[in-house]
Amino acid sequence: MARYTGPRTRISRRFGLPIFGPSKYLERRNYGPGVHGPKSRRKVTDYGQGLLEKQKFRYYYGLMERQFRGVYEKALKRRGVTGVTMLQILELRLDSVVYHLGFATTRPAARQLVAHGHVRVNGRKVTIPSCALRVNDVVEVKDKSVSRQLATKNLEMSTSRVVPDWVALEKDAFRGKVVRVPSREEIQPIANEQAVVEFYSR
Repeated sequence: MARYTGPRTRISRRFGLPIFGPSKYLERRNYGPGVHGPKSRRKVTDYGQGLLEKQKFRYYYGLMERQFRGVYEKALKRRGVTGVTMLQILELRLDSVVYHLGFATTRPAARQLVAHGHVRVNGRKVTIPSCALRVNDVVEVKDKSVSRQLATKNLEMSTSRVVPDWVALEKDAFRGKVVRVPSREEIQPIANEQAVVEFYSR
């Protein structure tokens, strides 16, 4: 499975956002990477802005370009606002739901948890992080000691994060359910999805 494995703090500094989670280094150096970072005054074009917004989403959700383009094209074919639909598709990925339920502390950790076979969907083992979930789908941690120990540790570390209303968590049963499709307000995107739609529609 292709994924980004390079320096994460550098990416976060490029965008000025904690793309991969909170970073003390980013707080100390809240400017772009490289020797010219603090002095950079480069003017960004509309095309460049759209590219930046797209890259934020890509790194945040851990998708390669071809995968992300596929999400956009899938959203384009559905009814509704393309940008919002795109966000909903991203949030209803299995790794995103595992992260929101607190079974993993970060999105990369959620992908790994799924890929290593620790998660079941509707009673079946699923090892594909991009698996698209639907309303009423049940996500649970496999009933094995190693899987449950990992989930317990991660749930304890994720107590500061609020479980969104569109998923329901049964903490003691290590189980969660997709109650409904999230709204745009509930997703709180890290970037401007409309700029991404305009970027791809050129």
